[in-house]
Amino acid sequence: MSVKLLDNKAFYGYRVRRTVAGELYQEYFSLKKDGKRLEGRPAKAIEKEAIARDEELEARQREYLEQTKEERCFKPDGTVRGISYLLKTEKSGNLTPIFQVGVASKVEKKTVCTSFSLNAHGSEDAWHKAVDAYAKHKSIHKNSKLYQRLLQAKPKVAG
Repeated sequence: MSVKLLDNKAFYGYRVRRTVAGELYQEYFSLKKDGKRLEGRPAKAIEKEAIARDEELEARQREYLEQTKEERCFKPDGTVRGISYLLKTEKSGNLTPIFQVGVASKVEKKTVCTSFSLNAHGSEDAWHKAVDAYAKHKSIHKNSKLYQRLLQAKPKVAG
């Protein structure tokens, strides 16, 4: 929820703040009337109004994110945003090629980072495992066109 109670010299009331489609919405709902603080039912009514506005903006935010889900998965060069091909330096000094997945997980509600070794799995299987992990955390169904596009967006790898 993006509703916050502000209580300072300048303002007493609720602030609703959300970004929808790159545009910041910041709206204030005062808990003062005629210079006096509202209490009881009138204050609760203002709180409900602020929460209702936040829920409206949240619905628009979710709708926008769903509509732009596919385009947000890819970088301008066609590679997957959140899966990188890297050469990881092991403690021994050897370079190991990996696909690293680093995404804001919708499932775990936090950033997750995992990697798949091309040496251990082979290039195709490592890519498939990376896309599976990405799809899981981004709530992308395996039978969707988007999932198929992700599989096809494998970057060029050395070797």
